[in-house]
Amino acid sequence: MHTSFLIIPGYGNSGPEHWQSLWQQQDACFRRVEQRDWWSPQCSEWVATLERAVAASGPDTVLVAHSLGCGLVAHWAAQTRQRIRAAMLVAPPDPEGPAAELNIQGFVPVPELPLAFPSLVVASSDDPYSSLEHAHAAATRWGSRWHNLGPCGHINGDSGLGDWPQGRALLDSLLR
Repeated sequence: MHTSFLIIPGYGNSGPEHWQSLWQQQDACFRRVEQRDWWSPQCSEWVATLERAVAASGPDTVLVAHSLGCGLVAHWAAQTRQRIRAAMLVAPPDPEGPAAELNIQGFVPVPELPLAFPSLVVASSDDPYSSLEHAHAAATRWGSRWHNLGPCGHINGDSGLGDWPQGRALLDSLLR
């Protein structure tokens, strides 16, 4: 059995310069979970889409989530009976901070239950959508390992990370 990686973008999807998109282009083991509507997310619909993707991918699946995708993973984990290998959760937004202005339905409150799989939360010290304190608290509640990346904005295409080799190293460390 080989490991499959499911890319889970957040609100608005991940553009061509986003590290998630670059990882997907560079490695056929990475597949994107495609949502029907990236701009008006409905939590229950996104959870159902992720549930189908994980079922098709199998138990040796690693979720690679960004932004609202982290909240999606928390909601999915609170409802599913499926098993996965691990999840890397990058830049989880504070749903009561600036992200609250986005048109996101049903994502608040974000489940606070410990995740039933190994996980790593990666956050930036100057993320406009979340404070380090919020991201660290989420990592603690979810039972996740924690990594402060330093000042990297929202850790997206605008952050200028390219294919983000440090992120791949963090993902590799999660899987060891």
